[in-house]
Formats: sequence, C-alpha cells, structure tokens
Amino acid sequence: MKHGKINKKDELPSNTNAIRINAIRGAKYAWPMGVWFTVFFVAPLLIIFLYSFLTKGLYGGVDFKFSLKAYKLMFQSSYGIIGLRTLFIAVVTTVITILVALPCGYAMAKSSHQTLLLGMVIIPFWTNSLIRIFAWMSVLGTEGLINSFLMKIGITHDYLHLLYNKQAVILVSVYMYLPYAILPIFTSIDRFDFSLLEAARDLGATKPQSMFRVLLPSIKSGITTAFLFTFIPVFGIYTVPLLVGGKDSYMLGNVIVDQVNKTRNWPLASAFSVLITLVSAFCVLWIVNSGKTSKKRGGK
Repeated sequence: MKHGKINKKDELPSNTNAIRINAIRGAKYAWPMGVWFTVFFVAPLLIIFLYSFLTKGLYGGVDFKFSLKAYKLMFQSSYGIIGLRTLFIAVVTTVITILVALPCGYAMAKSSHQTLLLGMVIIPFWTNSLIRIFAWMSVLGTEGLINSFLMKIGITHDYLHLLYNKQAVILVSVYMYLPYAILPIFTSIDRFDFSLLEAARDLGATKPQSMFRVLLPSIKSGITTAFLFTFIPVFGIYTVPLLVGGKDSYMLGNVIVDQVNKTRNWPLASAFSVLITLVSAFCVLWIVNSGKTSKKRGGK
C-alpha cells in the first residue's frame, strides 16, 4: 500500500512536466499564426481605431492631434439616412438569400448527385466578382436581355429601369452571396436525420408543420451561419452599389471609399470603418451566445 502511494506521488511531477512540455510545444507551433494574426488583423484594426480619433490633415491623411470631430460628423442626419439604408438593404438581402438557400440546401441534401450540385453552386463563383457584376448589368440594362426580350414579345413598349436602384443592388447582392448561405445550410441539412420528419408525419403533423417544427430548429446553426456570412459582407459592400446602384442605394462602404479617395478625410473613413467592425462583432457575439443558449436548453 505504501509503495503504491509513493508511486502515485512520484507520477504527479512527471505529469506536470509533460503538461509543461506540451504547452511549450504548443506555443512554438502557434507563434507563427499569432504573429500573422497580429500583423495582418489586430494591427490594422488598431490603426483604424487610432485614426478615427485624429484630425484630418490639410492635404489629406491625418494630423496626430486628438479629436472627436469624425464621430460628430458621422452622426449627422445625412449619414444617418445612409446608415439606415445600408441596414435595410443588408437585412432584406440576407432574408431573401436565406429563403432562397433553404430549398436549395434541402434539395442538395436529398439528392444523390450532391457533388455535381455543389460544383454547380461553387464553380461559377471562381470568376472574378467584377465580371459577374458586369454580366448582371448586361442582363438588367436598358438594352439588356430582359428589356430586349420583353419588348420583342410585346409585353412592354419602352425600356424598364431595372438598373441603378435599390432593387438592383439587392438582386445582385443576393446572387453574389447566395453560395455562402447555401453551403452551411446544406451541411446542416445533410447531417439531419430525416426519419424524424417521418415520425412527425406519423404523429399527425402535416408536411409544412414537420418542416417548421422539426427540421428548421434542428438546422438553426446552419441558418445562423448563413446569416453571418451574408449580412456582414453586405453591410460593408462597396462594388455592387457603385456599379448597379443609384443615388437611392449609396451605402456606408461607398462613403468610406469616397472619404479616402475623394475627400481624403481619413479620420471620418476610419470612424465609419469602426462602426462597421462593431456591428460585425456584435453579430458574431450574438450568434455565438445564441448557440450556447440553445445548447444549454438542449442539455436540460
């Protein structure tokens, strides 16, 4: 018995040393990623945050004098309207994208040709994003495919204004970010046990009821991920409203680029960048917390 106790005590230092050795090895393996993360992610965010509290330079750039003028300008009514418009376009685009992605993900999960369908979703997006936007401009333009077809069959006798408005921005944004919503939803549905739907039908639920009460709660993680992958990029989007939008679709991303390139008000551009970063961080934290809450409820 004593000999056994001595062996257990002798094992403690060796276990502690093993933990320390593993921790040292982990730090050695992790430091390159830590340096990369600091240089290319943390440092730029800190620079933008610092610039937002500085004064605009006479010929652009910044003067290293503390000022809150950028944040005061940011909360002007004109910028407030642009912010609300950006939020509206981002929310509507996200909702439409998820509504389109749900049946697509379901059909892909039920299909026996998943690889082919995944390729059809992903491969078109290997093309440069600007080329895809210009393709939509040729489709929606006054002499584009839609207008030409409608006039040819006699439905309309004049060109429809399908470009340079909020509707065009929403449509093209849905197209641009649809794969980022389809893939996480497909992954969640593919892991779903479809026998649960049959059990719900056997218990008297209709097909829509089984979908809404059994399937959708089970793929909540995929839907929240799709929301995250769609809302955050659209909230800071720049190229789509620039090319297919008009005066009524000027968004925060356009404000930032114009303040950097035209007005050269870097502090104001940094302040708007900080705002977009905070909104994005809030969305991420909200989704993470909602996921933890649902897991706790499921555990209970």
